[in-house]
Amino acid sequence: MDNYRQIDLSAWTKTGEGGNGVTYENPELPDVLLKINKAGLNNLETVKSEYDQSTSVAALGISTPGMNEIVRVGDAYATIMERIKDKKSIFRICHDEPGRIEEMARLFCRLGKELWATPCNASTFPGRKKTALEGLRASSFFGKKNIETLRAFIEAVPESSGCVHGDFQPGNVIVSGDKYYWIDLGRFSWGNPMFDIGHLYLSCVVYASQKQAQNIFHMDKKQLNLFWDAFAKAYTGKEDHTEFDREAARFGAADLAVRAYYQKGSILHKIFFKIQMGRLIKYFHFQKK
Repeated sequence: MDNYRQIDLSAWTKTGEGGNGVTYENPELPDVLLKINKAGLNNLETVKSEYDQSTSVAALGISTPGMNEIVRVGDAYATIMERIKDKKSIFRICHDEPGRIEEMARLFCRLGKELWATPCNASTFPGRKKTALEGLRASSFFGKKNIETLRAFIEAVPESSGCVHGDFQPGNVIVSGDKYYWIDLGRFSWGNPMFDIGHLYLSCVVYASQKQAQNIFHMDKKQLNLFWDAFAKAYTGKEDHTEFDREAARFGAADLAVRAYYQKGSILHKIFFKIQMGRLIKYFHFQKK
């Protein structure tokens, strides 16, 4: 038995839910949150990695809530972290104030560019390109042809030494007044920013018609598509971002390999990833980079 403190969940109230975990508050501890990752991500290895990653990210000068300790909730591992008061995620702001979707997309683009321009410590964090290739090697269920197509694509990606969030979607930026905080940093790494942008493309375009995604992101398909459109225009400086979308889709397929690496999902998850990857490879012409 390890020495991590056991938490009685009955004293905590659920206050939020994202794609990877659920947060809780305790009225007797107003300055902290309890975050419990979802099944498959609540093991000690994953939680400790996220804890260590967040601490190391803060050391780079990137704004993120402070990590206090790792705890246990039953058989699961979880984290106690700094509570940012009066905060909302960017996606929640978009849900509550739909008229601000394009404004929030431009803000998210600006914050992303600042993140990607921040030099990352390659001795502390993994390389995103290497992680994607490892994900391919560990994921034979994608099919030999798809794996070879993606491997050739990923190997040709130009390297970059800047920071990459790894789960780049606006639910992972919280806003409190004029301050912004990055959260869910378990996949933080260094590399080409298009890996992050490909992940956003999956969230706002590929998954946009799915009810589960809409519930997680607090937006419907039309709103998610609008967010992507405004982000792409802000990033490229162009009204027509068709080619940018194609490149984002290709990196979205590569991101599925990274997700397969991190998320040891069920057979249904694997089938879903395989179908989406096949569609992206079929429709976005990997041979025409």
